[in-house]
Amino acid sequence: MKFTTMFKMASATAIVAAMTSGAYADNMHPMTGEKLAEDQTFTYRLLDGIPTLDPQLNEDVSGSDILRDLFEGLLNQDAKGNLIPGVAESWEANDDNTVYTFKLRDDAKWSNGDPVTAGDFVYAWQRAADPATASPYSWFVELMSIENASEIIAGDKDPSELGVEAVDDQTFKVTLTSALPYFAAMTTHATTFPVHKATIDEHGDEWTRPENMVSNGAYKLTEWVLNERTTRERNEMYWNNDKTILDKVVTLVINDENVALTRYRAGELDRTEIPAGQYPALSKELPNEATVFPRLCSYYYTFNMSDKGPEAFKDQRVRQALSYAVDRKVITDNILQAGQYQAYTFTPGATAGFEVPDVAFGQMTQAERDEKAKELLAEAGYGADNPLKFDMLYNTSEAHKKIAVAMSQMWKQKLGVEATLANMEWKTFLETRGNQDFELARGAWCGDYNEASTFLDLVTTPSGYNDGKYSNAEVDELMVDAKTSSDASANYTRVEEIIAEEMPIIPIYHYTGNLMLKENLKGWPVENVEQNWYSRDLYKVAE
Repeated sequence: MKFTTMFKMASATAIVAAMTSGAYADNMHPMTGEKLAEDQTFTYRLLDGIPTLDPQLNEDVSGSDILRDLFEGLLNQDAKGNLIPGVAESWEANDDNTVYTFKLRDDAKWSNGDPVTAGDFVYAWQRAADPATASPYSWFVELMSIENASEIIAGDKDPSELGVEAVDDQTFKVTLTSALPYFAAMTTHATTFPVHKATIDEHGDEWTRPENMVSNGAYKLTEWVLNERTTRERNEMYWNNDKTILDKVVTLVINDENVALTRYRAGELDRTEIPAGQYPALSKELPNEATVFPRLCSYYYTFNMSDKGPEAFKDQRVRQALSYAVDRKVITDNILQAGQYQAYTFTPGATAGFEVPDVAFGQMTQAERDEKAKELLAEAGYGADNPLKFDMLYNTSEAHKKIAVAMSQMWKQKLGVEATLANMEWKTFLETRGNQDFELARGAWCGDYNEASTFLDLVTTPSGYNDGKYSNAEVDELMVDAKTSSDASANYTRVEEIIAEEMPIIPIYHYTGNLMLKENLKGWPVENVEQNWYSRDLYKVAE
């Protein structure tokens, strides 16, 4: 299948995008006629510090937001989530979607002036699959169905055998083991971004420090104070630099969302998250700044079903009882209050081509779920004389705390369950959960691409983010078959039904984006459900 039509549409979008940004005569926006602000600095809040700015080692959403500024992959997304050219000016697939060829632009440069070549992508992708790199996202390379990825990750083949090739400096070819019609969309993910081999060879683990980093995105890293702030400034070598308006982007780590809102009101921030429960009031007070939109994300709790996990969680009835007793409407409507959707499936309804199935427990009333939960827990042998006890882990955040407290109270009042709450800072939380050193832990997932498999692959046995170590042979088979199916919807429906029955996770809600955005900040892509945003598309107007 050729991507010629898609490319034509994407090219037109890119041209429009290019016309709507840049430093222009009289400091006026060329399309809207708006007067641009003299100071083009965008400052926003992060909940936690960024553990890494290495594209092949990153594993979190906030890190990806920064990496999309510092590095540019083969393809980008526009404000609606459509694919547009990045380093690749055009791309095409063979008739059976097993070989993808990307033609790179000849004016793409690294921040030190070196040309960006197909060899840079070969190096980065091999590095992501190489066990020596220990990438937490190596499984994503396997998920892309790249030839020999599975064997390389398992240590059975050398990274040089990965199915990627620099045909010449401007031609990057990828060979897949099976057809994957959405492969091109996966190349917007940070794991696939190119990295500068000479810089890594010279500086090793220190290559991401501001004084060492060589990058190819619209911005360069100029400051990074762990757990405090980062600063990125325009990269003069970026091929489209003259069409960029924002000069500087600053992140400030503020753990408390209410403190962040106070600083936003004081003018220190241009963007921050709306604290849980405050959207109704803020939307009335600041209707042009309080912003809510659908997101491709799910909030859930995962049971540790590994050998390290509690014996109680090996019992499906216990897992079902805990999930049934959670009143999701209380969480979405009383605690969060920003249009979030109650979740009874893992995959959100905002996912392209996905129809949310009517799983059985989602069709019950809450009273029916509560009654069934009591029956199930009693059948499993737990009650007043033998209360179920476990630890409940979440990463530090006021909203996460409110949800955890509410869930534990629901379980206590309805079932007599004793859940002990514990919170950890982000990096420690990730390590603890990834090492199965937990009993019940918060999880959240934002789609790496807009297709149901980005969620459902997480509950397959080999998934790198299957932190609870749930394993079901039918789920594994269904997800493998889905990759080569012309219509995988029946597979996805069946997997959701199995999840709802065996309950390896407790789906809580599907996200909305809920942000405070200063009225003079323009260009935020509220129609992009993946929220792959790029600072080079934003601008500030004069107040």
